[in-house]
Amino acid sequence: MPKKLPADLDQRITAEMARYPRGASIDELHRALADLASRRTLQRRLADLTVQKQVYTLGEGRGLRYRSSPRTEIPVQVAAAVVDQPDIERYFQVSPEGEEIQRYVRQPRHLRLPVSYTPSFLEQYTPNSTAYLPAALRAQLHDLSRPAALALAAAPAGTFARDILNRLLIDLSWASSRLEGNTYSRLDTERLIAYGQVAAGKDALETQMILNHKAAIEYLVRQIGEEGGHVGINPETIIALHAFLSDGLMPDAASCGRLRRRPVEIGGSVYLPIAMPQRIAELFGVVVEMAAEIHDPFEQSFFLMVHLPYLQPFEDVNKRVSRLAANIPFIQHNLSPLSFIDVAEKDYIEGMLGVYELNQVELLRDLFVRAYERSCQQYVAVRQQLVPPDTVRLRYRHQLSGLIAAIVRSGAKADTATLRDQVPDTVAVVDRERFIELAITEFHNLHSGNAIRFGLRPLEFAAWQERNADNA
Repeated sequence: MPKKLPADLDQRITAEMARYPRGASIDELHRALADLASRRTLQRRLADLTVQKQVYTLGEGRGLRYRSSPRTEIPVQVAAAVVDQPDIERYFQVSPEGEEIQRYVRQPRHLRLPVSYTPSFLEQYTPNSTAYLPAALRAQLHDLSRPAALALAAAPAGTFARDILNRLLIDLSWASSRLEGNTYSRLDTERLIAYGQVAAGKDALETQMILNHKAAIEYLVRQIGEEGGHVGINPETIIALHAFLSDGLMPDAASCGRLRRRPVEIGGSVYLPIAMPQRIAELFGVVVEMAAEIHDPFEQSFFLMVHLPYLQPFEDVNKRVSRLAANIPFIQHNLSPLSFIDVAEKDYIEGMLGVYELNQVELLRDLFVRAYERSCQQYVAVRQQLVPPDTVRLRYRHQLSGLIAAIVRSGAKADTATLRDQVPDTVAVVDRERFIELAITEFHNLHSGNAIRFGLRPLEFAAWQERNADNA
């Protein structure tokens, strides 16, 4: 006769979960609650609690852990929630197709049909012929971004993102981490990124997640457009993003920056990703190759948001990788980045469940379009408040950096005569006086804290500073 389940089983599960600040595994929960419910029953209850947003998950596969929802843990932080957890439902418009998807994925997990990876979902897509974003929708998004695109038409790739980098680091790191259940507030995130202040009472894994986002975003923004650089929509860049984003967060450190070699499951979903390593590697190459062939940056971005998580090429952190990879086309084309700042976790999860379980993109597309509209409005306004970039500095940034490093390492005095003698031949005659002015300004502002920008070690800068102080 089946064991009768206690009426307060859900409360006992969440109470046991609270004993594990970094989240409890199914094994840990089952050891404590084995006399109340079987392992299979616990898995079903955890799946239902996840759908109900009473529990959220961290990690995937063998590293999957469960934590109580922060919404029920900290009800006193109402004022902070108004600022840091914007209610996207107030303006998020869902299409009729999206509503159908919502109705399906909001059913309890046991009522949804288990599915596995469907190769035809990818095979039916032909770059520049198939389109997840209809032409009218792409035109609408291009119109939104047109002012910035026209203003930066002659600027190097990545200029827009570099101009707003400080703001983007905070917004995207916070918003993307929040979609994974991270409880850092935006203010906490700003203090961590800007000043290195770890928020009191926060789990070390949450802090690591924020810092990993910062490193990955800096990698994209600083490397895209660099002379001779290879950062873009290619396997190496996607794998590098995983290495940055998963650093210190993977149960098996060797899986950081490496394609998946074992099966995984997705908490709260009936979708089972493909398991064969050779097939994963093959499909990963196809997904990235197809994405690189897409001409329209918006379609390209959305394709990556759909197919990278659907394939689950890594043991964990797949959705985070897809959100940053989705920004590569925008950075390359000097369009507003997509920060996900106003995206609710529930809406994002439901959009992804529509992809996982139905191979339908309409709900995720509704969210993508509105999220980009919000990001575009925000960052175009932010950039308009900035001082216009110096075109000479942009054009000769490598030569300027090289000149400063060379003078410091040689021990020479950074006066006008020395600088004039060492201006590289690649600097046009018409730009030389402005180039020298920029170099003088850089030396005037140079100190031990920022010398690293020019590839200088602290001892190199200290030796140059001491020598020139003696010559003064």
